[in-house]
Amino acid sequence: MRRNAVKLADEDEGTNSPPEEANGEVSLGPLTDFIGFHLRLAQDASFRAFARHSGQRRIKPGRFAALLVIHHNPGISQIALSRAIARDKSTVTPLVQELLRLGLVKRRQSASDRRSVTLTLTSAGRKMLDDLLAHAREHDRQLDDIVGNRKAEFIRLLKRVADSLG
Repeated sequence: MRRNAVKLADEDEGTNSPPEEANGEVSLGPLTDFIGFHLRLAQDASFRAFARHSGQRRIKPGRFAALLVIHHNPGISQIALSRAIARDKSTVTPLVQELLRLGLVKRRQSASDRRSVTLTLTSAGRKMLDDLLAHAREHDRQLDDIVGNRKAEFIRLLKRVADSLG
């Protein structure tokens, strides 16, 4: 596992940096035992690995989740999408605008509520999603190998964290 090691400036460079630890890593102090910190590190590592393997550096995990939810719920409103992917309106609006700009989704006025718009995937969006899903399944197999036979428990705990804090 790659650690976030930081090489500190040498004393002879005229800095007043704290002394470097023997192993070259910066002390994390209390972060060492913070679950949230390790959740973020694991999430970041997972996102980087997925982007590397899929070759889709422009499609971030939130966009992938949005494409998947829109695919399974054609005609979904932006508000329902934001709830489904646990994003507030201020972050889902630019996300949807980016998907529109990339030609992956189309927006239509709702037939039942003229103040609302609905979202569906374009053919380019479906093609992109099919490609991403293949990579996501392979990525998930790698995560399965890491977690082992405790996957169900691990997911249950992550859901518990999300439900309790969300």
